[in-house]
Amino acid sequence: MMRRGKVLLESSRQGSVDGKPNVANDKELVHKCHSDPGGGRALGAAPRTHRHRSASGATRKCVLTLDGYSYVIEQGALTIVRRSSSRSKAESCSTPTDEQLDSLDLDTEHLPAVDTPDACDKAALRLRYLLRQLNRGEISAETLQKNLQYAAKVLEAVYIDETKRLADEDDELSEVQPDAVPPEVREWLASTFTRQLATAKRKSDEKPKFRSVAHAIRAGIFVDRIYRRVTSTALMQFPQDVIRVLKTLDEWSFDVFALHEASSGAPVKYLGYELLNRYGMIHKFKVPPTILENFLGRIEDGYCKFNNPYHNNLHAADVAQTVHYMLCQTGLMNWLSDLEIFATLVAAVVHDFEHTGTTNNFHVMSGSDTALLYNDRAVLENHHISAAFRLMRDEECNILQNLSREEFREFRTLVIDMVLATDMSFHFQQLKNMRSLLTLAEPTVDKSKAASLILHCCDISHPAKRWDLHHRWTMSLLDEFFLQGDKERDLGLPFSPLCDRNNTLVAESQIGFIEFIVEPSMGVCADMLECILGPLHSGGKGPNSSAEPINEESAASEPSKFKIRKPWVACLSDNKKIWKEQAAKDAEARAKQEEENNIVPPTTEE
Repeated sequence: MMRRGKVLLESSRQGSVDGKPNVANDKELVHKCHSDPGGGRALGAAPRTHRHRSASGATRKCVLTLDGYSYVIEQGALTIVRRSSSRSKAESCSTPTDEQLDSLDLDTEHLPAVDTPDACDKAALRLRYLLRQLNRGEISAETLQKNLQYAAKVLEAVYIDETKRLADEDDELSEVQPDAVPPEVREWLASTFTRQLATAKRKSDEKPKFRSVAHAIRAGIFVDRIYRRVTSTALMQFPQDVIRVLKTLDEWSFDVFALHEASSGAPVKYLGYELLNRYGMIHKFKVPPTILENFLGRIEDGYCKFNNPYHNNLHAADVAQTVHYMLCQTGLMNWLSDLEIFATLVAAVVHDFEHTGTTNNFHVMSGSDTALLYNDRAVLENHHISAAFRLMRDEECNILQNLSREEFREFRTLVIDMVLATDMSFHFQQLKNMRSLLTLAEPTVDKSKAASLILHCCDISHPAKRWDLHHRWTMSLLDEFFLQGDKERDLGLPFSPLCDRNNTLVAESQIGFIEFIVEPSMGVCADMLECILGPLHSGGKGPNSSAEPINEESAASEPSKFKIRKPWVACLSDNKKIWKEQAAKDAEARAKQEEENNIVPPTTEE
C-alpha cells in the first residue's frame, strides 16, 4: 500500500525572545545534530513548537512527517526527528553525569559482546570517561589501550550490522513516493543532500543513506577527537617556540635558523618528527615514537660531530624542509607511494650524515681512510648512507623494524639512489639525462630518478631562497671551504676551488654558481615536475597543488599545459642582482687597491 506524508510550510520565531529570532540557538541545534553524539537535542529530540512570523521577515521551513519521522529542512540544514520515541532517545543521548563517570569501572574482562546493543552504550560511556581522564592525566597506557580496542571493535560491529541492514532496508528518503511531495521539493532534497538527482525509481545501491551518513559523521568526529587526544599524549612534545616557527613550514623560504634557535640547537629532531608525522609515516609504517625520537637524536649528533660551519644539522633540516615543499606544494606527493614518500623524507634527513666538512676531492687527495674504503668514488655520499643504515641496525633507533622484507629492500634502494645522486660529480650528467628524457614525445619518468633530482636540487637550493637566508648560508659555506683550504695548506696540497681565503672572489663565485648550476637545475626540475604532474591535474588543480594560471597566449598554443609555482625564480633573480652589484663594488675596491700598491715606493735594503 502506498505510503503518504504531509508537507507543512511554516514560518516561526524559533524560540524568539523580545520578538527577535534566536538564530544562534537554531545553528547550535543543527551543529549538535551533526557533530555531538551526546549533547543537546540530537536526532532523537522532539520538534519545537513553531509560531508564525510576519511575511516581511519570514524564514521558510519545510517539515515532512512520515511514518513517525519528521524531516525538518530550514536554512539549508536537515534535522531528522523520530516522534514515536523522542523521549527515550533524548534520554539515551544525553551527556553522562559526573557521578556516572566517577563510578565507572574500566575493567575490560566482563564487558558485553561487541555486537550487542548494550555494547554501544558501554563504549560511548568509556570513551567520554577516557577523554576526561586524559585531560587530567590520570590514566595508564595499558588501560587506555584496552578500552580503545574494545570501542574500536564495537564501532566495527556497528558498521558491519549497518551495512547488512542497508542492503535489505530502504532508507528514509526512498520511502517518500513521487506523489507524497511536490517534484520540486523532492528534486531539491535529492540534489542537495545526496550525490545524485532524484528519480522516480532507484536501485538499492543508489539510495541516499541519510541515517548511515549521520552515523558516519558523528562516529568520525568522535573517534577523531579521541585520536587527537591520544596522539598528543603519545607523540613527542614540542616546545611552544618550535610550534610557532613550524607554522611557516610550508613556505619556500622557511627560516631554519629561527627553528634552530627555538629548538635549542635541535632542528632535525623536531622538523624530522613533524614531517614524518604530518605525512602519516609514523602511523602507516608503525614507527614507535620513542624509536623515532632516538633515531633523530642520533642523526642530529652525527651532523654535529665535526662542528662544520655549513654541512651540519641546520643544513639537514633546511634540505628536508625544501623537499617537503616540493612534495606538498607542487602535488608531487600524489604521484608517489607512501613508501616512496617515507624514503624521500628519510633520505633528505640523512643525506649528509656525519659529513666531515671537507669535499670528496680532499678525501681522495689526502688518502683518507674513507676514500680507501669507498675506492675514491662518491666517498662522502657512500659514508652518509652506510652510517645511517648502520645506525638503524641498533634496536633503539630502528625506524624500519615493522617494514616487510620487500618494503625494506625498496626503501633501502631508493635512499641509496637518492643520496648518491647528491654527489656533485654526477650533476651535469644527471641534468643532461633528464633533459633528454623530457624531449621525448611521451616521456616516462622513473620515480627513483625523479626523487633523486628533487633531493639534489634541494641540496643546492640556498641561492634560490630569500636573500637574508642565502647570504647567511653563503658565508657559512665559505667558512667551511676556507677551513679546508687551511688543512690543504698544512698538508702541502694544492688549494681546492674557493678554498683559498686570500684569493676567493665571493660575489663572482656566487654569480657563477647561480647561473651555471642552480638556475639550470631548478629549471629542469620544474620541467620534470610539470611533465609528471600534468596528467594528474588535467581535470583541474589538485587539492595539494600550487598551480599557477597560464596566460592567454600559452593557453592558445598549449591548452592543457600545467604549470607549477616557482618562487625560486624571483629569489634567484634578486640574489643574482645583489651579487652583481657587490661584484662591481669589489672590482672597484680591488682596482683602487692595486693603484695604491703601484704608487708605494719599494723598500730599500740596508
